[in-house]
Amino acid sequence: MILVVSGGEAYAPSPLGAVSILALDGTIARIGDVDRTALGALRVDVEELDASDCYVVPGFIDPHVHLIGGSGEKSYSTSTPEIFLSELIAAGVTTVVGCLGVDTTMKTMATLVGKAKALREEGIGAYVYSGGYNVPPVSLFGSLREDMIFVDEVIGGGEIAISDLRSTQPSTAELARLVADAYVGGLLTGKAGVTHFHVGDGRARLAPLRALLDEHEVEARCLYASHVERTPQLLAEAAAITARGVYVDVDTVGDDLIESLHAFRGDGGDLSRLTVSSDASITPPRQRFDQLRRCGGQTAWPLERWLPLVTSNVAEVLKLSRKGRLQPGADADIVVLDRHTLELRHVVARGQV
Repeated sequence: MILVVSGGEAYAPSPLGAVSILALDGTIARIGDVDRTALGALRVDVEELDASDCYVVPGFIDPHVHLIGGSGEKSYSTSTPEIFLSELIAAGVTTVVGCLGVDTTMKTMATLVGKAKALREEGIGAYVYSGGYNVPPVSLFGSLREDMIFVDEVIGGGEIAISDLRSTQPSTAELARLVADAYVGGLLTGKAGVTHFHVGDGRARLAPLRALLDEHEVEARCLYASHVERTPQLLAEAAAITARGVYVDVDTVGDDLIESLHAFRGDGGDLSRLTVSSDASITPPRQRFDQLRRCGGQTAWPLERWLPLVTSNVAEVLKLSRKGRLQPGADADIVVLDRHTLELRHVVARGQV
């Protein structure tokens, strides 16, 4: 399978200029000039996408999606339905990470892993965190480490709830054991080994994560805190903790992404350790994409500044070495955006349009 994307201005996510991209069997083989005469001599079908007057960027990664639906927190009838491939593609998402929430009884790890496998069969990258709000976390094989070893899709633990009425109120020692288990699972498998934290609006805010760093042998890059835009105070703490090597994530449920980004940068946050997720369940994955488009209308947030938040930064924290970048050897996950509106023109996942 050969694909050529030509005529557009590419961002890797850093600017590459006007180049063509050649993909072979789902992998980017070349970025630059493409010799069509040589391709023709191969006597195989070549699919070409015209990206004229467009930006060509890496496929978006969504690191926090309730793939099998969100918990019904106002009783059974309020549980939300599963997310379908068409919803992810409509948001430019070519790689997704699924998680459980507060309900780890009726929403199960087995169902979540099955959903990720289904999305992989449909053509996109799909991974999951093992666990949910609970400590100790729910798992398939008895521990985060074993889940990571035996299940390809499991890349870490989460979303573990802290600073929230709905959490199981774990001690720092309990969190340290959980983080260490995921970390060692990462060492043994080459996976991220991160622990993904749901941070509520409780008064402790990020104090549990600071305690982990201060009191235990914990690698900072393995702590990954989400929903840190909930309050100005929490966002300021999130900006500060990135200086210690922790990754943080803002979601787009509140439809306030631009405000959150301005505040994070104003608080001195490290943009290379910030990601943006949809937290899709109540709101659709597309809501994140529409808010990113609005960032494109701000002079303070040009494409090359916000693009890493949904591509290379996510790939870095989750150790997805073939994702999040346009470079030879990476998966051919490509999004083509209209230059004027930033609307989707094409979405390519592993070379498949």
